[in-house]
Amino acid sequence: MPDSNITKRALAQALKTLMSRTPFAKISVGDICTACGMSRKSFYYHFKDKYDLVNWIFYSEFINEVQTDDYQNAWEFLEDICAYFYRERVFYRNAMNIYGQNSFREYFSEVMEPFIQSFLTMVLHNENDSEFSQIFLTDAFLASLVRWLSHSDTMPPEQYLSNLKQLLIDLSRRILLDFDAAAPDTGNLSAPTENH
Repeated sequence: MPDSNITKRALAQALKTLMSRTPFAKISVGDICTACGMSRKSFYYHFKDKYDLVNWIFYSEFINEVQTDDYQNAWEFLEDICAYFYRERVFYRNAMNIYGQNSFREYFSEVMEPFIQSFLTMVLHNENDSEFSQIFLTDAFLASLVRWLSHSDTMPPEQYLSNLKQLLIDLSRRILLDFDAAAPDTGNLSAPTENH
């Protein structure tokens, strides 16, 4: 398989180079093959189409390298994925603009669902609506990534994650305050306080 991976990586690098200056829709399999000096037959031996190649790049460069068990919490995983997307932002800015069947967005959502489900299992004790939570968070994360990467002056991942974390903390506090204020005299829903 080493020769297979060398060929796949050459095709991947050719596509990444092309996508740094050309929209994905305007790139053909022939363009990719010409850029790396390979035949179309070689391309189709390894990939179904150019969408499959984009997805393979993400899988081989990121997903294949991480295991959810290696992370103590979701923030560590988010730090790694955001650092990766930031390093490869020119490519993924273009990849995130691919829509429709077999698009990178569709693939990204499918690949992220088990990771998000793993983190939800650690955080949520209520299994009700876990599918809803998983889909909601996957879609929200994808939308946030697309927005973040779409800026030509993309903020560093540390700042992006700091802003995201602060937003979630502020929203959580506000929601708890609103629930406490609206709740009948059934007790406080926010964190318990010590009585002196």
